Amino acid sequence: MSARFEELAWRETPIGAISLRRRRDPFLDTEVYEVKLDDEYLMSSLFPVAEIELARLGLAALTGPALDVVVGGLGLGYTARTALADDRVRSLVVVEAIEDVIDWHRRELLPFAAGLATDPRTRFVRADFFAAVADGTGLDPDAAERRFHAVLLDVDHSPRQVLHPSHAAFYTPDGLRRLAACLHPDGVFALWSDDPPDADFEAVLAEVFTTARAHVVPFANPLTGGESANTVYVAQTPA
Repeated sequence: MSARFEELAWRETPIGAISLRRRRDPFLDTEVYEVKLDDEYLMSSLFPVAEIELARLGLAALTGPALDVVVGGLGLGYTARTALADDRVRSLVVVEAIEDVIDWHRRELLPFAAGLATDPRTRFVRADFFAAVADGTGLDPDAAERRFHAVLLDVDHSPRQVLHPSHAAFYTPDGLRRLAACLHPDGVFALWSDDPPDADFEAVLAEVFTTARAHVVPFANPLTGGESANTVYVAQTPA
């Protein structure tokens, strides 16, 4: 295997083979970390802006001094790491379905996420986020009734492009009501999406939450030399 490419981890999972790769990009003169599911790219360290903004925008909507936060989907760790950078966060539960992804962070394979696994506020929960919401198990397996101030979700490509058919029901009014029940009054649900703002999904959010806004997050795309964008939805429960 050349020094310009290394597969750091690989595992077959119920939704496909997930792998973590590191490569040296000679044109950008930087190391790139990528996550793939089978042949599909899930995330890249070249494009962390929207994952960072997911945490920043979600937590910016809150005013409390001691916040309990859930991150759904660990990935490369940008969202969780950004949440911990907010001094108001007193606890962070990271719900991740794939044990190997958690292991990447425990083994510190991702230098830009250093300290995430060892921060005393962090707790990793190996669980299916969508199933935990749907079946009432709750986002803290030790306390099914526990509520949180914010839930920051980055798993599917978008509400319309899900990684597994079982996720689709989450993005309906009934699914989001079950999620809202996991939040404190004035709690925030923030969602990353690879698609442009979706008016139909915004209408679904408006059925459940008091406020809902789609933020377009532009970022420089070094592969094209131009600009790309993701969407971060931020919705809030009644006070």
